[in-house]
Amino acid sequence: MTSQDWQPAAMPSALPGVGNPALSVRNITKRFQRKTVVNDIDLDLFPGEVYGLIGPNGAGKTTLMSMMVGAEMPTLGEIWIEGQLFRQDQNSPQLQRCIGFLPDDYPLYDDLTVWQYLEYFARLYGISPGLRHRRIYDILELVQLSSKHHSRTTELSRGMKQRLGLARAIIHQPSVLVLDEPVSGLDPVARMEFRDIIKALQQSGMTILISSHVLSDLADFCSTIGIMELGYLVESAPLNELYNRLSRRQIFIATLGEGPALAQALDAHACVVSQTRVSDREICVEFAGDEAAAGELLRSLIAAGIPLCQFNHTREDLETIFLKHLDHKQVS
Repeated sequence: MTSQDWQPAAMPSALPGVGNPALSVRNITKRFQRKTVVNDIDLDLFPGEVYGLIGPNGAGKTTLMSMMVGAEMPTLGEIWIEGQLFRQDQNSPQLQRCIGFLPDDYPLYDDLTVWQYLEYFARLYGISPGLRHRRIYDILELVQLSSKHHSRTTELSRGMKQRLGLARAIIHQPSVLVLDEPVSGLDPVARMEFRDIIKALQQSGMTILISSHVLSDLADFCSTIGIMELGYLVESAPLNELYNRLSRRQIFIATLGEGPALAQALDAHACVVSQTRVSDREICVEFAGDEAAAGELLRSLIAAGIPLCQFNHTREDLETIFLKHLDHKQVS
């Protein structure tokens, strides 16, 4: 069994219909004495969505996530899970079972094996003995730790410990999974393995909220991105919308003919914002259009008889968008 094959046995019956949020926060605010660390945030997470939360250290990401899973009491605001109000001052085990949480500093018990560790949490969640063995076996397959089920947690590498922490967070098959910096300190191979698991959980229909400073990973599987700064959620939009609105597109074009002829043909296209000559026969274009417009530019150059040998259409990545956003805020 591979991570691509794994599916949960059953999603919780309280899952809302399509279009209804799996988890919502309204006017969430958190103050520590006179300092406001999360300021009046509204956020909806929809079934099957992978929401990436990014921002500099101290932006309030961890505090927001802790409130969303009930680990921290908000000063103001409401949290709704599966259409029901989540009250931290009341015992609501049914709602708590809808949430899986992997903080950035979770405990691993040194005297337990991998199997014993997961069995302990399966018992805490009240998973029946008849289902417990099969559930643990399936999750160990998913997180690629089946061969380590007799190993003590102290014998695991950092990447294996992170995957075991994730297994613990989903042992009860929550509908919403919250991950706080899950790939911090992992090498590229371990990050790739973790990323594949997240994709498998997404395909199963699980709603996922994940924070990370490794923005290239988030861009690979997130459907929506939120940017936090100084306690505010300053951006929240589908990833493609952020790219279209904030990412500058560039096209590197090279010709076998004369550079001035290429430059003249580019001037005639409305989406060409500016040209930068890279060499006598190569030009970098700042482009205001989408992929369809880039295709039209390519066709027009060919129709104009320009002998092209390179046409490379790129756009700024998520990390560049985020850094530009911070630079703009600092300047303003």
